[in-house]
Amino acid sequence: MDERELVRVRAQLEDFAAGIFAGLRRSDQRATGLRYLRGLMLDGRRKSMQPMAERLGVDHQQLQQFLTSSTWDVAGVRRRLATAAVDVVAPQVWVVDDTGFPKDGKASACVARQYSGTLGKVANCQIAVSVHAATDAASAVLNWRLFVPESWDEGCVPGPDGKPANPHARRLRQQPVTLDAAGAKKPHTRVRLPPAEQIEQIRRRRTASKVPDTERYRPKWLMALEMLDELAEWGLRPPVLTADAGYGQVAEFRQGLTERGIGYIVATTSSTTAQPGDAQPVEVPYAGVGRYPTPRYPQPARSLKDLALTHGADATTVVRWRARLSTPDRDPDRPVGEMSGHFFALRVRPAGRVIRRGPQRGDDGVLPECWLLVQWPPGQDEPTDYWLSDLPADTPLAELVRLAKSRWRVEHDYRELKTALGLDHFEGRSWIGWHRHVTLTAAAQLFLTQLRTTRPKAVGQT
Repeated sequence: MDERELVRVRAQLEDFAAGIFAGLRRSDQRATGLRYLRGLMLDGRRKSMQPMAERLGVDHQQLQQFLTSSTWDVAGVRRRLATAAVDVVAPQVWVVDDTGFPKDGKASACVARQYSGTLGKVANCQIAVSVHAATDAASAVLNWRLFVPESWDEGCVPGPDGKPANPHARRLRQQPVTLDAAGAKKPHTRVRLPPAEQIEQIRRRRTASKVPDTERYRPKWLMALEMLDELAEWGLRPPVLTADAGYGQVAEFRQGLTERGIGYIVATTSSTTAQPGDAQPVEVPYAGVGRYPTPRYPQPARSLKDLALTHGADATTVVRWRARLSTPDRDPDRPVGEMSGHFFALRVRPAGRVIRRGPQRGDDGVLPECWLLVQWPPGQDEPTDYWLSDLPADTPLAELVRLAKSRWRVEHDYRELKTALGLDHFEGRSWIGWHRHVTLTAAAQLFLTQLRTTRPKAVGQT
């Protein structure tokens, strides 16, 4: 939007900001919050503080102080923003996702060399885990967390016994092997600091970036469950939840959703194991000592790929789940068309140590049953995508496909958040500054979404 377009929606923006910033006690904080939203929505290539301040005609230190050292409660703003987002979007599904923020230096909070699905490689970046409310028409961010890598938690440094204090820390892996041009092993030359120096270095970085002492490394799927718990405390619950395979392949994540009464359809990998839906455990002879054994399945669990191959490609059905998005270069006289693919669904019983020990398995040894949704394009030797879902057994195939494919909206809106609203333009180094910036960016996007839903031809909308 340019300044003239913002003036046209000034009244709506002021009403929106008044609701979002209602918990801020000081009028100057509320005014600066509104000013920051305007800065994010004004046209401009960069949405970091100095370029925004120049466009707004204010001192950039005013914006910097508002993000990094002011006393306003970002959690309260997130709560009001999440409540407003659910009202605006009226979601059909919630989506758990994560995204990467490339960085050049090492000082920004929780930056590390780590894999980012957004970048498609290991890079120096921050990773954020997020929960979104979505429909095919719109999506909005409900909650954010900055992922804390192991290199930012001194509890992940092995102690004298070789074990880290953080129970979520990964087991020590062997030193990576590098091969030379001839394929021979090259010596690993990376020098690892002594544990005491590692701990001191981590503590200095955490202090400099003001990372709260309560924020420690834990896997992304656990962070997602924590955010869902926080949203539940705010009175918000998902109609159904979806996530990519980075979350869906984790049995603890799926089990956590079940324990919370949250229905799901999540992507997973072909190597995930399960029993066929009609498999039944059998009694195990009692040895005469100890506890009576739980009934067991006579055959070992099989991979989802094996189950799908056994079912066969001939079982697929063409399913159309939504209209294709129109593009600026598309001929307006040509029909847009629909997204479609070949799918089948069958009932399976996911296996694994976590599930066998979980509360859903009774004394009869029966594993909980769920849907396996498979996408198998024509001409392919095997399926390309797999999902698991605990939705009711009478759920139609078309509904399973529609929900499984609903993540696309979040990816679409992430582009707007980053390219138009400056989600990844924050140049500060503090933990609180990052969380405040992304919260305000989400607020700016929600305001634009509100304009789209109430005024489809509103200025500044695409």
